[in-house]
Amino acid sequence: MNFLEKRIISEGRVLGDDILKVDSFLNHQIDIAFMKEVGQEFKNRFSDCEVTKILTVEASGIAIGCVTSQFFNDCPVVFAKKGHAKNMSDDAYHASLHSYTRGTDFVISVSKKYIGKNDKVLIVDDFLANGEALKALMSIVSQAGGELVGCAIVIEKAYQPGGELIRSQGVRVESLARVKSMSVKNGIEFCE
Repeated sequence: MNFLEKRIISEGRVLGDDILKVDSFLNHQIDIAFMKEVGQEFKNRFSDCEVTKILTVEASGIAIGCVTSQFFNDCPVVFAKKGHAKNMSDDAYHASLHSYTRGTDFVISVSKKYIGKNDKVLIVDDFLANGEALKALMSIVSQAGGELVGCAIVIEKAYQPGGELIRSQGVRVESLARVKSMSVKNGIEFCE
């Protein structure tokens, strides 16, 4: 069992059969020492790749991206904004996604100033379930003409289709913890 799986077992809470709350260390309160371990492990797994930009979605991916950036020569972290903002230029890449957690659809946007054809992009996110966020972020990279080097995921719900869907498109996906199943009654089982 790796450092993340141990932390999930000790502090994570399963709500129903599809919600894993890890808000005490990952996406509400952030344990910076733990986050450094996450960033270092992403660097270990993508050490064979040149990364010039890290791309994520606001809000929970920003902290992961910022800490991970330190292990990739402090490359810029670009985060897609959800919805329309008055301070967002019309000169942007856009993609649609459905958020299961929020139960709503979003259009995400990234200014064309921040990702371009010379960028080698690592996408980072906290969870991978159905793959909606990754598909939208991959679309942004494609629109920009950049090179996607892979997707770095903290927790993958491997019993949902997103991981296999993204991998079947030839995209490298590295997940630090892969949840095989979870329920309130039986707890959490991780993939080998």
